[in-house]
Amino acid sequence: MEKPRQGFAGMWNVSFGFFGIQIGFALQNANMSRIFQSLGEDIEKLPGLWVAAPLTGLLVQPIIGHMSDRTWLGRLGRRRPYFLAGALLATIALFLMPESPSIWFAAMMLWVLDASLNISMEPFRAFVGDMLRKDQHSIGYAVQTAFIGAGAVVGSSFPALMEAAGVANVAPPGQIPDTVRYAFWFGGLALFLAVLWTVVSTSEYTPAQMAAFEPANADDAPAGRALASRSHIGNFGWIAAGLAVILIQVEFALLREVLLLGTLLIGYGLASMIAIALARRGYEKNMLSSIVGDFAGMPPLMKRLAAVQFFSWSALFIMWINTTPIVAQYHFGTTDAASAVYQAAGNWVGELFAIYNGVAAIAALTLLPWLSRHLGQARTHMVGLACGAIGFASFFLLRNPTQLIFSEIFIGIFWASVLAMPYAILASSLPQAKLGIYMGLFNIFVVIPQLLVATVMGSIMQAFFPGKPIYTMAFAALALMMALAAMARVDTASITQ
Repeated sequence: MEKPRQGFAGMWNVSFGFFGIQIGFALQNANMSRIFQSLGEDIEKLPGLWVAAPLTGLLVQPIIGHMSDRTWLGRLGRRRPYFLAGALLATIALFLMPESPSIWFAAMMLWVLDASLNISMEPFRAFVGDMLRKDQHSIGYAVQTAFIGAGAVVGSSFPALMEAAGVANVAPPGQIPDTVRYAFWFGGLALFLAVLWTVVSTSEYTPAQMAAFEPANADDAPAGRALASRSHIGNFGWIAAGLAVILIQVEFALLREVLLLGTLLIGYGLASMIAIALARRGYEKNMLSSIVGDFAGMPPLMKRLAAVQFFSWSALFIMWINTTPIVAQYHFGTTDAASAVYQAAGNWVGELFAIYNGVAAIAALTLLPWLSRHLGQARTHMVGLACGAIGFASFFLLRNPTQLIFSEIFIGIFWASVLAMPYAILASSLPQAKLGIYMGLFNIFVVIPQLLVATVMGSIMQAFFPGKPIYTMAFAALALMMALAAMARVDTASITQ
């Protein structure tokens, strides 16, 4: 039995909520460094304040993926309860963020915001796979990417639009400009209404219908069952690696955020040991054993794509943290976060982010489908990765702020590709019953590089390039070259064209 084909209206409704979610992410990505610096934080400490966001995603996404695969709340469905709950919490965080009285309150609100956005975002990836036939996955994720780009354009443009409307773009030292404050408030309202549209306008297939569309097979068996036969040797390796990272931090006096990386490695090793012990005692269906078992048993194609994601999102997180201080220092000539020039640079970064997201929205519906038909999905993504490397490297050559539009065009093509192609490839190759958990686990490789950037990049910059954030773009370009090499290993024969 085949799922019915979705028309344009159906695809619109399925992904429209992502328009609002991306407004929230865009406001976060383009303005959080600006908010932290406006509250008085030093540039070298920005990565540490950002660490809450990826850490939250690391914990939330696999859990939400696992739970959404097993949820059914009648008329509200499987994935939609998580959309709605996450949107409500994110809206609250967006309203409170610009009222932050201190850096630590802003960091706490960033944690709440990112947790909430991840609760909404993760099921949306699986939702497309749930609602569309396999031969519609490419266009379905392309439409979702277009909404992501459009939402990011709106979110990134809010501060500049507020300034054009006469709202003050400069605030006294230690305070957040009104342009940012109003942008977060309007963005919160838009986020909630967009997600509510998808919740109200869609009706999910029941568990019985999903079973008829794709009968259960051996791949759908509880993952925890296979853990019982696994050794603890690998877990001791994770723990040893974590202890080594902690010792290195102490020995070389690296930033304290590096300790978090070591703690996470130790935590995963201990969690795996507990999961194996539970499985050996016959408790293989618990959440921990299921998540650890599915992580250890990822399909080979997913493992190769995970390496691509790792390097791709390393570059993206470098960009989101550092673009504002880079543009302010190297293109506007200021490091004073309280100055009118710095705030103008912050608004221009918002417009640059709007440009690359606008390019992504257009490329997702035009360039990527055309390239995919002629080159296949894997090679199309390779083109996107190469465009990203060119975009980041060009920051070294272009000094006029307007010329950075050239950089953002290439970054926009890369952004469209990274949001669409890996998920289209995966959705057609994963078992439907585990689509939520596998998408959640896949997104771990979006989060882990962000944690590495947040914990390690600050130490690298402090040691080798103090006060020179432009060099972070070299790391971003290099990361995408590594992603390009990893993508060359993806088995194109196993990918549906």
